[in-house]
Amino acid sequence: MASLSMSVGWTPKQNKLFEQALAVHDRDTPDRWHNIARAVGGGKSADDVRHYYELLVHDIARIEAGKVPFPAYRPPCPGPGHNGSYEADRLKHLKI
Repeated sequence: MASLSMSVGWTPKQNKLFEQALAVHDRDTPDRWHNIARAVGGGKSADDVRHYYELLVHDIARIEAGKVPFPAYRPPCPGPGHNGSYEADRLKHLKI
């Protein structure tokens, strides 16, 4: 099964509409997938949105199982007048 990142044909706007529709139409909503497809628009069918949801569930399960590596973020390059380490600068702005 392909992951969401490999799905084609979904615009960022459709993805946002999909997320919003999922929040409104829970699993007990009659005709859930038809309602979500209507909210997403763009010619998506009930089968399209149900499949997209299944991919989302699959991706979440992989993330929670630790099968998706954590991105190797690099600290920003220090600019002029930057003194101290990146970590110290981050901690300075941390509000606890």
